[in-house]
Amino acid sequence: MTDFDWDDNDGPLAYLITFRTYGTWLHGDDRYSVDRHGKNIYGTSRVLPSRNLNAAMRENQASASFLLDGPCRGVVERAIREVCSLRGYPLHAINIRTNHAHSVVASARKPEIVMNAFKSNATKELRRAGLVSVEQQVWARGGSTRYLWKPNHVESAIEYVLNGQGDDLPNF
Repeated sequence: MTDFDWDDNDGPLAYLITFRTYGTWLHGDDRYSVDRHGKNIYGTSRVLPSRNLNAAMRENQASASFLLDGPCRGVVERAIREVCSLRGYPLHAINIRTNHAHSVVASARKPEIVMNAFKSNATKELRRAGLVSVEQQVWARGGSTRYLWKPNHVESAIEYVLNGQGDDLPNF
């Protein structure tokens, strides 16, 4: 089967959902970024690195940047699994890193709704566990939601999430 073979799916087979922790990838960063004002469209240019812009973004943060240590990563993973279990979303892969979370999940709902449920439940559980204060922003706004229409796309996303993130992280 090639990428050009016809599929008669009514919807995507799954989504690759990625979201970042607060303050860990700001506009002006050397890694480039996208914004909500017409630059997050395929083929358009990204926000170029800029020390001044990055400094201004950091100065305007509502709270400190947030990283996930081992206990936090465990809570976030359990929270995402709980959402999937309660809502009947098949979870194909999950990987929680220090500054972002990846998942490959199937749902009839829009991926933004699924992602928001993941972020909300993870924040609630982090606070319940006493790992995050009420004042701390945990997640950056938005995230990435890729539609996976073909079995090979789902397989590639699972491989990326499970094996394309670098070494396993310690739990401390």
